[in-house]
Amino acid sequence: MPANKLSNNEKAKDAVIARSDDGTIQITFTVPFTDIEKARNDAANQLGKDIVVPGFRKGNAPIQKVLESIPENTLLEKSLSLILPNLLSEAIKKHNLKPAIYPKFELLKTNEGEDWQIRAVTCEILPIELGDYKKEITGLARTKSIWTPQKGKKDEKESHKEMSRAEKEQEVIKVLINTVKVKIAKVLIDEEVNSRLSKLLERIEKLGLNLEGYLASIGKTAQSLRSEYEAQSQSALALDLILTEIAKIEKIQVGKNDVDEAISASKADPGLAKELDTPERRQFIEVILKRRKVLDNLISLT
Repeated sequence: MPANKLSNNEKAKDAVIARSDDGTIQITFTVPFTDIEKARNDAANQLGKDIVVPGFRKGNAPIQKVLESIPENTLLEKSLSLILPNLLSEAIKKHNLKPAIYPKFELLKTNEGEDWQIRAVTCEILPIELGDYKKEITGLARTKSIWTPQKGKKDEKESHKEMSRAEKEQEVIKVLINTVKVKIAKVLIDEEVNSRLSKLLERIEKLGLNLEGYLASIGKTAQSLRSEYEAQSQSALALDLILTEIAKIEKIQVGKNDVDEAISASKADPGLAKELDTPERRQFIEVILKRRKVLDNLISLT
């Protein structure tokens, strides 16, 4: 679990909520064994509809025979899927939690005949203090202009060259990340790192390589690569959160037409365009466009 000291335990009817100072939340559920047994039987009945037990017609075997035929992990996963969503929903409502990611569940105590203990680990996004970020960005034109010696001049007078848009963007991003302090839960960073590593493995496999060979070719170890991804993920998440907060404070708006145009740009791939044109994806695109608008506005200040 996170190294941050946990505090502010709150006892609910069937859960204990523990928060850490980086936004990590642990929810520990105590589940009566009678509920576990009922969930097992319900799970077995659902799974048993597709299981053929020797000596019985499909879907007509006694529950005990079905239980013996289902792999233990399969039965456990199905049983918990019938219990945990409701427990989680109740805890979120009772304690007004705002999870940033779906929790990861850990089995703490699973003794037969005794109440089970299960822990859910998630996190919340902590408030962000933006500070006077505009002042810092406005000063970029003075502190980051690029100079070159005047050619053909004996006194080598300096000639200042305007930064390109790409250079301005990178400088604005640096100022935001270095100026605005953002606390990000380790569980959220780990989620992003694992996502990046998963995509990398997919690309490597498509090239017919394995991870060991790829790491050897770039002169890195698995740990050094993960550390590199952790730093990148920390910065990327911080930037996203900062831009989202600025968009909220500045009341940045993105219209339906803006989202439509973004989706239209992908129509060369009909499958992708269809995939993007869903309520969830449209909302995600809107968030990205708002961040882009914020960044464009900040670049204009330099």
